[in-house]
Amino acid sequence: MKAKSLYVAATNQHVGKTTSTLGLVSVLKQQGINIGYCKPVGQRFLDLDNMRVDKDTLLFADLLGFEIVPSWHSPVILGPGATTSFIDDPSNFHYDKDIEAAAQYLTEHHEYVIYEGTGHPGVGSIVDLSNADVAKAVDAAVIMIVEGGIGNTIDRLNVSIALFREQRIPILGVIVNKVNPEKMEKIRDYVGRKLKQMGMPLLGCLPYDERLAHPMMRSINKAVSGSVIFNIDHMEGQVEDIMAGSLIDANRLKASKNILLVVGADRLNNAIHKVDLLSQVNDLPESPLAGIVATGEGTLDEQTTNYIEKHKVPTIRTHLDTFGSVIKISRIEVKINRHTPWKIKRAIELIRENVDLDRILDSMEIRKVQAK
Repeated sequence: MKAKSLYVAATNQHVGKTTSTLGLVSVLKQQGINIGYCKPVGQRFLDLDNMRVDKDTLLFADLLGFEIVPSWHSPVILGPGATTSFIDDPSNFHYDKDIEAAAQYLTEHHEYVIYEGTGHPGVGSIVDLSNADVAKAVDAAVIMIVEGGIGNTIDRLNVSIALFREQRIPILGVIVNKVNPEKMEKIRDYVGRKLKQMGMPLLGCLPYDERLAHPMMRSINKAVSGSVIFNIDHMEGQVEDIMAGSLIDANRLKASKNILLVVGADRLNNAIHKVDLLSQVNDLPESPLAGIVATGEGTLDEQTTNYIEKHKVPTIRTHLDTFGSVIKISRIEVKINRHTPWKIKRAIELIRENVDLDRILDSMEIRKVQAK
């Protein structure tokens, strides 16, 4: 099987399409390949200078250094009302032609093209653009991303590849993501053997890295519809743990770092005084707080303000109560984006270290060169 284009699909959302695509694009770029990127169907989008583009496109524009042209790099956006409008009158839409035109341009101007899928394989079916429909339209072989496990992993994979099988789209191989490091060898063995029976190679297993699942303060602020009242220039910090103001204790502070303190604004002074005291008693060199979410009404005293400013702790005010804030924060969907360069670097490392890239390069007839 020789492929000039790759389509990265997954069994579901948040399984690792963007992580895997980042690694593949980075490797191809390192090989000196003129590589093109496209997100054919987007759902999460931004409006920039009268352009509507999928958010992931911005990430790859930075990585590859291309100027975004929506009709080439993000040809179809399924915004609010798009699906019902399509059902009302499909003749008003030419999504398939838009994607084919983008593929034609990218193929003519790049040696190889990587397309990033959307959600699970069936996403887009409502407008006749399932992932399989799109992969066929752009004439790409598919790499499937699945989440770590054995039974459930294979079950989901089998259902997910049915659409591609139906349209006779070649599956180049499978990458298993978010694997428990302690079960890596077992999963590699059993999943690998089953995939061989199914006629698909196991391209690699990526260990679960919990750091990639940590939200940024920027995301937390958005989740609670808050406003930043201190240290807005430190909103890129990551949160590894959440602590309510009523549950502050010395052992927790010593054992954790990058803690998000969620507390009623009327109790914030007492909470900060306690954190400061326990930090001093236990000789903690730095503040354990990655940020603060202050809920409801309340006034900060001078000691609290001094602590926040001294340790550069980003502080958010929200009208939500503490319970509501914690619920909102727990539902944050963490994605790699332009604001998390260290996550981008780590995602690329995971692909390089754990995926049989030579096999992928061989399948694309790419001559491997010495890394620069």
